[in-house]
Amino acid sequence: MEDCKVAGYDISKGTMILINTWSIGRDPNSWDAPEKFLPERFLGKETDILGSNFALLPFGSGRRRCPGYPLALKIVRTMLANLLHGFNLKLVDGMRPEDICMEEMFGLATHPKKPLAIIMEPTLSDNFY
Repeated sequence: MEDCKVAGYDISKGTMILINTWSIGRDPNSWDAPEKFLPERFLGKETDILGSNFALLPFGSGRRRCPGYPLALKIVRTMLANLLHGFNLKLVDGMRPEDICMEEMFGLATHPKKPLAIIMEPTLSDNFY
């Protein structure tokens, strides 16, 4: 957009700059154990896959995120619904529906504030595949 200086280098207007996100994602100065798969490193941090958070840039975010992301969300939800359809869910002994805590903790993923213990019993239906 305009002439500028970055890290002591003169960058002319109109210059195409390519960012090496592969090396950013593996930089030990930026990440603890960068070569390990540790998704929990983002727990408790405000992250957004839509592109406003540069921490996810090496993994693809914003306009460059995985094109299958919206489809994957729909498939996971459908698969989970089909799986749960084959089970009867019961509360553990002594627990009543009023005892369930519906409060949530927000972060990279939304978790219940208090874990819920349930018993899953398979349904005995001929229509379940």
